[in-house]
Amino acid sequence: MNDEFSCQEMTEVVTSYLDDALSPDEQQRYERHLSYCVGCSTYLEQMRETIRQTGMVPREESLPRALRDEIVAQFRKLKRD
Repeated sequence: MNDEFSCQEMTEVVTSYLDDALSPDEQQRYERHLSYCVGCSTYLEQMRETIRQTGMVPREESLPRALRDEIVAQFRKLKRD
């Protein structure tokens, strides 16, 4: 049985990784994948930047439409790349 995460699995659990909610084994597997996969490393950094940029927006307020549209456009661009 292959114990490596696929790139798709990496994107599915990225928030758990960022929230430090993976088991120690899963975290080790995640970081092992990051050590050789430039695409997933870049995706993780983009997620961190997204959180950093939007983290100050209170949950009860909605994002300004222009900002929301820009975030959606950036995620669509990532999907194409």
